[in-house]
Amino acid sequence: MTIKEQITQELDKLSEPLLQEILDFIQFLQAKRQEVGISSDKQPAQTPTPEHNLTGSTAQDLLEFAGSWEGSDIRECLQLVHESRMPLEF
Repeated sequence: MTIKEQITQELDKLSEPLLQEILDFIQFLQAKRQEVGISSDKQPAQTPTPEHNLTGSTAQDLLEFAGSWEGSDIRECLQLVHESRMPLEF
């Protein structure tokens, strides 16, 4: 049995809320691969840069970065965030 067949078999057993979580995760993985620039030979075409475009990311997506800050330029980065963020519209 192929991996795809095994996954399909397991998906058939799950509830709608769990299927939604799986869909979200699949979309996250696809976006992550596109962002890094995975080429057809499955090797990264480029090294990710600090200027990742996270537009459209959910809070869940951003949790990947929780606790990962390294460096001493936090104030400079926060200033950049404040200068480049889009205003919220309600």
